[in-house]
Amino acid sequence: MGPSSVISFHHLPKIELHVHLDTSLSFLNAVRLHPGLTESAYRSDYVAPDVCRDLTDFLRYPASSIALLQQGEHLTMAIRQLIRELKEDGVIYAEIRFAPLLHLAGGLRAEEVVEAACEAILEGEEETGVMARLLLCTLRHFTVEQSMQTADLVRQFSDQGVVGMDLAGDEAFSLNPHIPAFRAMAEAGIPCTAHAGEARGADSVEDALEFLGVRRIGHGVRSIEDSGLVATLARHRIHLEVCPSSNLQTRVFSRLSEHSIDRLYRAGVSLSINTDGRGLTSTTLSREYALVAQAFGWEQRDFLTVNRMALQAAFLPADQKEVLRTRLEGGYGQSDLPTR
Repeated sequence: MGPSSVISFHHLPKIELHVHLDTSLSFLNAVRLHPGLTESAYRSDYVAPDVCRDLTDFLRYPASSIALLQQGEHLTMAIRQLIRELKEDGVIYAEIRFAPLLHLAGGLRAEEVVEAACEAILEGEEETGVMARLLLCTLRHFTVEQSMQTADLVRQFSDQGVVGMDLAGDEAFSLNPHIPAFRAMAEAGIPCTAHAGEARGADSVEDALEFLGVRRIGHGVRSIEDSGLVATLARHRIHLEVCPSSNLQTRVFSRLSEHSIDRLYRAGVSLSINTDGRGLTSTTLSREYALVAQAFGWEQRDFLTVNRMALQAAFLPADQKEVLRTRLEGGYGQSDLPTR
């Protein structure tokens, strides 16, 4: 996909539901936090290879970014710069996720970490007009206590920009330690999502739906391996946060033409296109749209459809969705993007 194809999608309004803070540190952002960092060192230490051995290998690479995000000021700078980059990419709403308990090495309390992040998204929205909210992640290898602590943080900051909880990390770890935290979220009426169906197959998605009670799945692309599950997802409007290039990078699929996104879409599954990690994967939503258009012949109406699906699945109240819907529909009506 050539540069001109990417640019043609640049101003198309976009909703991004799956973007990790600690894997979206651009070079511009990283060098501000680590003066003297060279671009070659950045690409070596902060960007994963185009093809990793697997998801576990991929998950080794965020460590450099996380190490830079151990101070409140650094978290604020990183989030505000990410929101500027989202603006440049045509994003009008984003749910930015991160695990607060990974940012305590510099002496911050978990509450101080989330406070800094909440302040940053509000400042970022005032500066750019991009509406952003936070999802707090617990991780598969965390203990019951750590997951409950994360859930408590979600509740504590639910009126300050935190809109839900996520379960991320290596799917080889059991869901069991996290079930109490997700039940607590359900009792509080707070929506959740969970990574599943990425490294593991369709059974991983089924487990997340059954034991965590989520209505959104991070990735979920291996659902295609079970036609019954695909029908269930479509029937119950379970939303999949699909990250095409990331799935190639972790070898879920060997080439984009084999990716399940188009088959899931044609089967009526609610889904959205996302970057996952803009730095670690070195991508933008404009690039992801261009790649999907090239691989599957998607037209402007298809991208509008998945953005509508994303907005419907967003963890926002109806009145805020309506404001975004007006911006989304108006943007497509004015776009000069040619259909294919």
